Amino acid sequence: MTTTAQTDWTDPREEIEIGVLMANGRLAPRAFATLAEAEAWAIEGEQVVEYNRICSCDI
Repeated sequence: MTTTAQTDWTDPREEIEIGVLMANGRLAPRAFATLAEAEAWAIEGEQVVEYNRICSCDI
């Protein structure tokens, strides 16, 4: 028997966020829906990054 909790579960290691690493070394205080949106928001000297919120060491 399969329960709803089992079918809705996703591996948190695969939940990737898109952000901007600002020139000061900090992440921008927001997340983005797409890489294109993040690239449009970023300014020169900033880097678009994908990371896992559980383990931010993936930056």
